[in-house]
Amino acid sequence: AKDFPKPVICEMGGKNPAVVTEKADLDKATDGVLRSAFGYGGQKCSANSRVYVQRKVYDEFVRLLKEKTEKIRIGDPLEKDVYLGPVIDDNAVTTFEEASAEAKKNGNVVIGGDRLKEGDLARGNFVQPTVVEVPLDSWIWKRELFVPFVSVAAYDDLGEALRLANDTEYGLTAGFYSEDRGEIQRFLDTIEAGVVYVNRRA
Repeated sequence: AKDFPKPVICEMGGKNPAVVTEKADLDKATDGVLRSAFGYGGQKCSANSRVYVQRKVYDEFVRLLKEKTEKIRIGDPLEKDVYLGPVIDDNAVTTFEEASAEAKKNGNVVIGGDRLKEGDLARGNFVQPTVVEVPLDSWIWKRELFVPFVSVAAYDDLGEALRLANDTEYGLTAGFYSEDRGEIQRFLDTIEAGVVYVNRRA
């Protein structure tokens, strides 16, 4: 590179948001968040890791997401009905445990938050798919974790949600859930991310 410029593509990581409005299909939205956050154990650069939900539908969204997360089977990913396998190594487990400790100390763990230490799972790096509520000034909202861990928060105004969604160092991916065309267009016009999706269930 010192002799002449060379084209470079840098994948810089991401802390990928999703925004859910009161006009969203919550069944579709919770499916999409769950699959994006927990697919591949959250070990993908495009994983959804923070969700902003309009206050009017927040409780129902969290209830549905928790209900669906409870049904995830954890184990050997070679088995057909297993959705969540192990995280990659001890460092990933440490990251997961640090984030869980932060949520337990300063927020609320909706579901999950622990390493699995019973039976055959004790021999591997197995952790629970985790949903947490933490203050917006927590480092959990900023740090890319690369584990099955997602934070949720309520918002009142869509402009506020879009500002929070854009408040990240690198804009890799971002999602939006609403059945309102005007809201969708506003999201597409405002969001600062390289890959965006709307109402994606899977």
